[in-house]
Formats: sequence, C-alpha cells, structure tokens
Amino acid sequence: MKVLVTGSAGFIGNEVCRKLLDRGDAVVGLDNLNDYYDVNLKKARLARIADHPNFTEARISLEDRAAMADLFASQRPDRVINLAAQAGVRYSLTNPHSYVDSNLVGFMNILEGCRAVEAEHLVYASSSSVYGTNTRMPFSVHDAVDHPISLYAASKKANELMAHTYSHLFGLPTTGLRFFTVYGPWGRPDMALFLFTKGILEGRPIDVFNQGQMQRDFTYIDDIVGGVIAVLDTIPEPDPEAGGDEPDPGASVTAPYRLYNIGNNRPVELMRYIELLEENLGRKAEKNMLPMQPGDVAATWADVDALIERVNYRPNTPVEEGIARFVAWYKDFYGVA
Repeated sequence: MKVLVTGSAGFIGNEVCRKLLDRGDAVVGLDNLNDYYDVNLKKARLARIADHPNFTEARISLEDRAAMADLFASQRPDRVINLAAQAGVRYSLTNPHSYVDSNLVGFMNILEGCRAVEAEHLVYASSSSVYGTNTRMPFSVHDAVDHPISLYAASKKANELMAHTYSHLFGLPTTGLRFFTVYGPWGRPDMALFLFTKGILEGRPIDVFNQGQMQRDFTYIDDIVGGVIAVLDTIPEPDPEAGGDEPDPGASVTAPYRLYNIGNNRPVELMRYIELLEENLGRKAEKNMLPMQPGDVAATWADVDALIERVNYRPNTPVEEGIARFVAWYKDFYGVA
C-alpha cells in the first residue's frame, strides 16, 4: 500500500512514517520544513527515514495548489494521513494568516487530491482544542463543539466540517483524530515538556500558567502512532444510527465519516508532571507562576471509548515512563551530561 503522510518531518508524522515503512508500506512524505521551530530537529527526524528504499520525499507546502495536484497525480497514493498543519494555540494569536494558509487552504488541497485519485481513506489531524469552552468531562466526540477559543481550534473544527462535506458529496472515507497533548522523544520544542526541560537544565525559570491549576491528558507518542495506523486500516462507513432529531457529531448517516478522540484517558495535574520531570533531571525547577493564557483551557480529558470499540485502541504508557524516556532522549540528542 502507498500512503501519503504530510508532516513527515514533524513529531507525529515522522514516527508514523517509520512505523508504516517498518511494516512494508511505501510512504510518500510531504513536508516544507518551515521555521516555526528548529529546522535542524526536523532534518534530524527526516534523516532517520530518508534512505529507506520505500520512502519518497516531497518538499512542498500544502497551500501550493499546483504542486499538490501534481503530487497526487504522479504518486497516486492509496491512502492519506494528513498531519501537516500550522500548530500551536498561542502562535495563532499573532500569526493568524499562517493558519488560514496551511490549515484551511492546505486542507482543501488535500481533499481535492484525495478526490482526484479516489483515495481509499483520508485520516487527518484534528485537535482537543476544538472542545473550547466545553466543561463536561471527559470530552466526547458525541458532544457539540461550537465554541472554539482560538483560531487554531476553529481551523481544526473547520477541517472536520470540510471532511464531512467531501465524505457526503464524493463518498471519500474520512476519519478525524482529535489529538490530546502528545509528548515523548523527538517531540516539539514549543510544547511544555520540551520548554520545561530546556529551562530547568539552563537554570532559567519556567512559565507555569493558571498558577499551575491545570490538567492535561498527556499521551505518549507510541500510543498515538499505534492508534493512527489502526485507524488508517479501518475505513469508515455511514452509520444509520447517527441521525435523528439530535445527529451524532462523531459520525454520519449519509457519509463514510468518523471522528475520534485519541488520548491517554488519564489526565495528569500539571504540577505532578513538573515533579516527575524534576525527578528525572535531578534538578528543581524555578517556577514563574502566571495567569491563564488567552486561548488556553484549564483541563483536557479524552473519552476514547469509541476508539477502543472500533480499533481496540489501548494506550498503555504511564506518564512516569514516558517522561523518563523523553529525558533520556533529550540528554542524548543535545549532549547534556
């Protein structure tokens, strides 16, 4: 099977590429290596798969309509995993146009490419951020998500709506995955674990928002990747039970369309997360306690029952183990004693 994976130099995308290659699939990896964060880290990730005989690199941007059309026409992927996007809640407050370009225009090009080659399945990244002001815990794909509080979240909600439209009109099977705070080796430098580790090792204060009164459903990268690939292999169909007077937002009566949360289903207090990091680094953090950031939420918690039922998804990496693995990788990658 030939799979197009966008974001092949990204944290999740690169690991997905590696797992697909390991099991014998051909992978076309798309990434533009933008400078949102350290390009050298992205290049180091790519170096792990660049020489694989079943890997083809495409150095283009999602929003380049002509290049995307040419890529689909020349490669004709059987299935597509779209993980490339402009990420980050806080960055969307100061750079909104980059979210429109990548997450809306770029996603439109993905949908059109899939339609042109009659792709068997499109799996795409949504985000737990779509839950916005929802307060019912755990977050469920069966609940409405109509009140996003960042442009990033709004762009991901838009992706879900666009995907349903193409599933309905053109019979394109689509599955959206709402990711919950992914962490682990080779992670993103703009995420809390990376920022905290760097700050503690450099003896600088770390910023702790909402006075530390936060919870996150931290999910280890291996658990995420296993779920992504299991979903890729499970093509959705219309669900006759999803309609009625109150249609199920997570499925569709008319379309081969699904939404799933993909998280650990075990939220962790932010201060406990920092304690575990301190233990693994052997150093105490100096904390700069701050109010809540605009666009952020106090807690996330994924209801993953639908994913368990559909693909037997079983996240099993304790946060204690995940943080230890990250710290070991960080010290090795950056040469920290």
